[in-house]
Amino acid sequence: MSAIDTIRVIPANRPAGIIENIAATVRYWADVRATRNELNRLTDRELRDIGLTRGDIERVARGL
Repeated sequence: MSAIDTIRVIPANRPAGIIENIAATVRYWADVRATRNELNRLTDRELRDIGLTRGDIERVARGL
């Protein structure tokens, strides 16, 4: 009978795999979308109160 190692310890410093990269991209996309939607719901006056214009929304949503 042969033994198969089914317990694998993944080093903490390993590079992120493709699944983690995809998940991070989806989370980023969802955050940008939610931020963009929330800012677009504000009136021009409310945007002015926080120092933004409609043209700033995309930049702010992407965190640039």
